[in-house]
Amino acid sequence: MTKPEQANRRRVALSVGTFLVTCASTTYVGGLAYSIPLMSILLAHELGHYVAARIHRVPASPPYFMPLPFGPLGTLGAVILMSQRIPRRNALLDIGAAGPLAGLVVTLPILIYGIIESPVQPMQEAGVFLQEGHSLLYGGLLYLLKGPFADGHDIRLSPTAFAGWAGLLVTMINLIPVAQLDGGHVAYALLGSRQERISRRLRALLLPIGLGVGLYYGLPAYLDGKRGEALAANIAAGAPWMIWWLALRALVSRSGVEHPETDAGPLSPGRKLVAIGTLVIFLLLVMPSWLRTVIR
Repeated sequence: MTKPEQANRRRVALSVGTFLVTCASTTYVGGLAYSIPLMSILLAHELGHYVAARIHRVPASPPYFMPLPFGPLGTLGAVILMSQRIPRRNALLDIGAAGPLAGLVVTLPILIYGIIESPVQPMQEAGVFLQEGHSLLYGGLLYLLKGPFADGHDIRLSPTAFAGWAGLLVTMINLIPVAQLDGGHVAYALLGSRQERISRRLRALLLPIGLGVGLYYGLPAYLDGKRGEALAANIAAGAPWMIWWLALRALVSRSGVEHPETDAGPLSPGRKLVAIGTLVIFLLLVMPSWLRTVIR
């Protein structure tokens, strides 16, 4: 067996191993009714990238999944590694958009089924619970499938519905149009070198967005008399944006650029529409607060 064949076998073994461990961690935090649909979403997302990369003959690793053996999600998602830059804008668009779009195709029926089976009931008057973030798409599906909620009522997501919601969250995070996220690939394919400046400005906005979300939930809680843990939980609603700001700052600092350049060449007209549509999907998925702890 040649060295490249041995290396490929090790990559495949690592991919399968991380998939199985992540299946175990997501089952541990949410049961099979949560783990199976969520892992299906993550697998579809990563295979979208992988298949598109193979079609364009861009070297790519199989997907590596990241387990997280505690709640609420049980995973940090998955990644595919590419050993070189993507030279053509058409290929960049296809590879960048294929993952989120493939994941969304699996997410939507899971989420719709999950919402239908989830009850709407009175909200807890006391205790600790998680409040999922709302986007235009998610809120629209809730209204379409459940109608307007009575005052003091909310949906209690089943494990399957929560997996579908998590699929929306993962897609939203990946489609942020900055740096080398999927959304950054899509935006660079559409805008070319102009995206370098736009990405830098959008990335800088993540910190004030996080601070603003924390203030939005923290100030009313303070005025309502909440202190200590209850107040901190509200302020922490903006923390994911700030953590992501730090992570992306480190990523860009390491690479030295917002996004590697592509070779000169146009983006085909059909792909321009796909790029615009993908960025519109991001706007429909934006959740100001991702997942916050509510203490009453």
